[in-house]
Order: sequence, then C-alpha cells, then structure tokens
Amino acid sequence: MAKQEKDRIKKHVNIVNRKASFEYQFIDKYTAGVMLKGTEIKSIREGKVNMQDGYCVFTNGELWLHNVHISTYTEGTHFNHEPVRTRKLLLKKSELSKLESKSEEQGVTIIPTRVFISDRGFAKVEIALAKGKKLYDKRQDIKEKDVKRELDRSGY
Repeated sequence: MAKQEKDRIKKHVNIVNRKASFEYQFIDKYTAGVMLKGTEIKSIREGKVNMQDGYCVFTNGELWLHNVHISTYTEGTHFNHEPVRTRKLLLKKSELSKLESKSEEQGVTIIPTRVFISDRGFAKVEIALAKGKKLYDKRQDIKEKDVKRELDRSGY
C-alpha cells in the first residue's frame, strides 16, 4: 500500500501548457509563487493540473491566475478546495509593475506556461508575457515540426 502511495505522488512535477506555445509568441517569462489552499498542493504533486484556458489579470495592483483547473484531492474531506478558482500570484513589486505596464499594450496578454515544484517544495507557476500568433505563423510552426519529424525518422 505504501508503494502505491509513493508511486502516486511524483518526485518532479513539471506540467507544461503545450497549447500556449502554439497559440502565442512569448515575449518575456517570469516565475511566480502561488497562494494555494491545503489540498491544492497535494493535487499538484499528483500532477492533476489543467492550464489550457488559463490566463492572468491585474486587479488592484495584484496579479491573479484565472481558469486553471486543479482537480480535487481524492483523499480530501469536506474541506477540499474548489477546482477552478482565482489564485493570487506572488511576484516582486518591480516585476509586477513591469508586467502591468507591458500587459496594457494592444494584443499582449499574460498566460501560465508551466507549473512545477521548487527545490524547497513550493508550487511555482511560470508565466509568460505573450502576443497571439497569426494563422500563417501557426502554419509555419506546423511545417517546421513536420520537417523535423521527417529528418528524425530518416536518421539524419
């Protein structure tokens, strides 16, 4: 039984939002801490996070993470957390002011790209200041991916 529990909890959590790199061009990346409730960190350690529709918004000078789904903890009781809720991101004031000024530009947004556990055991979110790609940019990325795959198959 103890072996199963150890297998369930991953040593290195690294959850990546692959859709974000296809939809957006990253301008700048930041690593932010997250304010979590008790059972949320346990679900993150199990790797049960979905960030596909996630985005970040400034409210009263604070950065908030929206639409990130952290599944409820299976062993949790009635004190379990709500899966989709807004969570506060923790950054330095200088980083927050820089991000807020840049995010006010036309067509620029802040999106979560990765969730991981730091060396000290804290959950961190890597956010990116991003600009949406046009359709022709996406086609170019698909073409490059196909060419790379064909080269790998042929052995070159």
